[in-house]
Amino acid sequence: MSDEELVIEFALTRLDHPGLDLQEIAELVVRRLGTERMLEFASRNLATRDELRGAAFPCAVEHVLRTMLLLRGPAD
Repeated sequence: MSDEELVIEFALTRLDHPGLDLQEIAELVVRRLGTERMLEFASRNLATRDELRGAAFPCAVEHVLRTMLLLRGPAD
């Protein structure tokens, strides 16, 4: 899944659940996309951090959050 596709999935999920914070949205995205994508995201997180911190699901969520925050740009 490309970063652009991930951004679209995140945005659509956020539209469906406007009251949730970014962490909760990322968790929903990972759950919606299934086990195969979860493992893909966890492996990308492993490549980025050069370590696997915890179980695959939290690592996948961390990757989704990192991708969203990096694409969003620097904080004002």
